[in-house]
Amino acid sequence: MIEIPVHDIQGKQIDTLQVDEALLGGEVRHALLKQAYVRFHANRRQGTASTRSRADTSYSTRKMYKQKGTGSARRGTAGTNIMYHGGHTFAKSVRSFRQDMPKKMRRLANRNALLAKAVDGEIKIVDSLSFEKPSTKVFSQLLSALNINRTCLVALSSTTSTEAKSARNVEHVSVTNAELLNAFDVLNHRFLLIDKATMQSVIDKAQGKVNPVSTNVEGE
Repeated sequence: MIEIPVHDIQGKQIDTLQVDEALLGGEVRHALLKQAYVRFHANRRQGTASTRSRADTSYSTRKMYKQKGTGSARRGTAGTNIMYHGGHTFAKSVRSFRQDMPKKMRRLANRNALLAKAVDGEIKIVDSLSFEKPSTKVFSQLLSALNINRTCLVALSSTTSTEAKSARNVEHVSVTNAELLNAFDVLNHRFLLIDKATMQSVIDKAQGKVNPVSTNVEGE
């Protein structure tokens, strides 16, 4: 069992949350995490870059002038890559960079990313993350109290809450819905900030106690 400290809003440790490593993959699977990370990043690429090849040029294929006797360099057609408006040598074409991954592997990678953060002590759990009104100053003070000095991913039950509005203007801080947590976002930030109730729901989901409807195609 891994014990993750639980802090109050002032940053003082008041409790611990025990997490079974077996629910998160048992051990950190580096190869799986890399595959999931690369896949997610590749699926974000549009692949719409395109340049003209020699086949796409509309110039005549006639030799511009004779091979010898002119004193100039040898010239072929006007559509060669060294001519103005000629075709590119290694022309880019529209392609898809998408990679596939079995659903069980995607879900295991999402859980294993949480295990990697827990092992490194980079999950910051707050007993109750709630603000009466949006306040960037108060949220920044919370980050300082928890010694969060690098990039941070804040997982909330709602991205329209006062807590989300308090965090959205803080530099190097991203806000996401807890149901849409994925390996890419978790690994792409140094710290994960989450409240105790939301973290418990994530653990319950890993145990199969709940089956929330998720629209996260890439992260599952």
